[in-house]
Order: sequence, then C-alpha cells, then structure tokens
Amino acid sequence: MNIPHRPVRLSRRGLLGGAAASLAALPALASGLKLNDDGLYTKPWFMESLLDLNDDLKEAADKGKRFLIMWELKGCPYCKRIHEVNLADPAIENFIKDKFELLQLNIIGARDVTDFDGERLPEKAFARKYGIRSTPTFQFFPERADGLAQKAPQAREVARWQGYMEPKPFVAMFRFVADRAYEKSSLIDYLKANS
Repeated sequence: MNIPHRPVRLSRRGLLGGAAASLAALPALASGLKLNDDGLYTKPWFMESLLDLNDDLKEAADKGKRFLIMWELKGCPYCKRIHEVNLADPAIENFIKDKFELLQLNIIGARDVTDFDGERLPEKAFARKYGIRSTPTFQFFPERADGLAQKAPQAREVARWQGYMEPKPFVAMFRFVADRAYEKSSLIDYLKANS
C-alpha cells in the first residue's frame, strides 16, 4: 500500500510563531513552576501542612511570620498568572517567603481542614464556610489564634483579596499585612496610597 507523501512547508512566520510560544513558556519554567496532582501550580516554599489552622498559624508565628491561605482552582487562568508573573518575580517571591507562611487550598478540594474553632471540613465546605467564591483568593490571619474560635469565620481575617492583582499592588497587599497597616486603614485605601 502506498501512502501519498505530502511535503511539509515551513515558513518564517510559522517558525517565529513556534519560537515565540516556546519563549512565552520560559518565565514559568524559570520560576520553578510545578503542577501538583490536583492541577494547582505550586512552589517548593509553600507551607507543608497537616491542615490544622491553629497549628499552621502557631508555626508561622514561631518563625516570626504571618499566616495566609491562597485559594486556587485547577484551570483558573488568573491563578496561573499569579504563579507565572507575580510569584516569578524574585523580589516579590523573596518578600513573601521571608514574611509569610502560605497555605495553598483548592476551592473544590476534598482534603479535610481543621478550622480555628475545631470544625473539620473538606476544603470545598471550608471555602463555603468562609464565603470564598472565586479564585485566586488570599486570606490573611492575625498573628495569634487567641479568640479566633469565638469569632464568625470572616471576622477571623485581618485582610482578604479576591482576584488577580498586578505585581506592584500585589506586593503592597502583603506589605499591608506585614506592617499591620490593617490596624489603621482598609486594604483598598492602603493600595490607593501605596501602589
């Protein structure tokens, strides 16, 4: 049986387009971007956790850092952009690593999380309890767990941001918490003045 052979035609435009697509992937590769089994991008410095928030907050405090949860979803383009752009910037990444312990959770995940009040819920139900409705969402918590169990879930946070944020305001959001600026102003006002 003879199979007709069709010549492949190469053009400069085709070659340049392929090269551009390959180059576009370089920031993700250079930044150590890794895809977990659950489809979320991760960094090697993200918090390893048994998913007990009291323990996680205490561990962060013992290291002189602040505790935050970053909610993501497989296939979320803005989550990916956080990793490819914001967390790929060494200055931003180093600032966050030095000042924060970051726990990554999946908004539709099934891993059990023990909340500050002792309630144990799958990630999906835990997200619902805190009113997390979109990704990425960043939840920042106080330096200590004292009294958190008695507060309503969202009242346990010192700051929250939902959605993608360009690098400059993104790092300003982390400074807002690291500097405890939430004691004097709102995150929105702080971002207007500092980004």
